[in-house]
Amino acid sequence: MGSGKRGLITAAVTVVCAVTVLAAPGTAFAAPSPSPSASSPTTVSNKDLEVVRKRLEKLYHAAAVATDEYNAAEEAAEKQSAEIVALAKRIVKGQDRLAELKKRAGAAAAAQYRSGGLPDEAKLMLSDDPQAFLDGTGRVLQGQRATKGLLAEMTRIQQDLELYAKDASAQWQKLEAGRKTKAAAQKRIEKQIKAAEQLESRLEEEEKERLAELEKEAAYKAQTAWLDSGILEDIKGEASEEGRKAVEYATEQLGKPYEWGAEGPKTYDCSGLTSQAWASAGQGIPRTSQEQWKQLERIDIEDMRPGDLIIYNADASHVAMYIGDGAIIHAPRPGRTVTVAGAGSMPILGVVRPDA
Repeated sequence: MGSGKRGLITAAVTVVCAVTVLAAPGTAFAAPSPSPSASSPTTVSNKDLEVVRKRLEKLYHAAAVATDEYNAAEEAAEKQSAEIVALAKRIVKGQDRLAELKKRAGAAAAAQYRSGGLPDEAKLMLSDDPQAFLDGTGRVLQGQRATKGLLAEMTRIQQDLELYAKDASAQWQKLEAGRKTKAAAQKRIEKQIKAAEQLESRLEEEEKERLAELEKEAAYKAQTAWLDSGILEDIKGEASEEGRKAVEYATEQLGKPYEWGAEGPKTYDCSGLTSQAWASAGQGIPRTSQEQWKQLERIDIEDMRPGDLIIYNADASHVAMYIGDGAIIHAPRPGRTVTVAGAGSMPILGVVRPDA
């Protein structure tokens, strides 16, 4: 290969990443098979391909981080929209009640006006039935107290309406800010994926195959090192009923394509898969891997059981479901499908349990 093509391949954009391509089912724990190391003048060397592999990891990791931000903005927008709808209903209900109270207050004022004129002392002296007059006066006093209560309720409802309006305005501002955040995240996702695709497109088919082998080899090495620690001997937990249902759901999605921001049923991103799997088991969990890490109960790796979620990378940008025997199911990255892999094939941040 000429120096021009090699220069193009090694000139990829460098951004942060940690999503590796996973081994196929049944081979996740196998020892790395040797990959071709010799290179002719017309092929890219494995050394150059390794540079490409690491840069692809960084690009796809950056896309994963932006995807989490996009998903978080999407989830927040749904909550804010629901709150705005609820506030609108409260405002309409309050306005209807206020109109009713104003009508009653107007009727009370009209009645009071019609009974006006002479002072009460004169009315008592001129009355043919003083007791009836006094009874009527008592009712008037009761009516006055009721009117005061009515006016107090009107004041309270007006104050509530003002508060609802302020809350609705604040929610609209948050919604608009969320839209901007989501749009910016989408641009970053598309930029990183496009850069990765352009980088891969510069490779010949044979070079893509060798790149895939290097990716598998890196995953094998990481998984082997994890298993060599003896960790699997300590992991003996059995799935809960909900965990079993979540694993069944995830298993049924094997082979479906990765798509950022997707929650199924045809495509998934990493946290879209895990959140939907647990939703199918009757357990709602946060939408993003970062919120799953923040909000769900953390457990020791040794106590892990099928259905638990393994969070990867220092920034919690990837998540997978543990299915037992040192394996996971996850949606890796663009261009890949939901697959089985070794639990230790990526850097583990920690483990969380949705049904703790």
